[in-house]
Amino acid sequence: MTQGERVKTIRNALGLNQERFSAKLGISKIIISSIENGHMFLTEQITTSICSKFNVDYLWLTRGEGNMFADFSSKMEGTIGRIDRIMSGENEFHKNCLELIAKFTEEDLAAIKRIISYWAEIKKSPLT
Repeated sequence: MTQGERVKTIRNALGLNQERFSAKLGISKIIISSIENGHMFLTEQITTSICSKFNVDYLWLTRGEGNMFADFSSKMEGTIGRIDRIMSGENEFHKNCLELIAKFTEEDLAAIKRIISYWAEIKKSPLT
């Protein structure tokens, strides 16, 4: 797989079209199209930007070695990476859910916890 094909794979995995992907990198759609089609090579600056912005593993992008997305050593870093991918994606519902949760107070979270616990208990009971 070429670097251009790997860029396209990343973009598709994130659910972004060329326009949105390039906008998040601060470059033109024409550049991304040219890279994906093999008419232009990745610069170090674009490579670094893709890796940093989308949590892509540098060796995978440049050489095709390892996993597409960087591995995290802690649960917290993994969670932050997933949140970043959601927020940089195109699914507005997922973004809105995260933004709503971020606004919850401790009281709101406690109420939601009670609702989920209640729902879990109901799910354990057979329906009559």
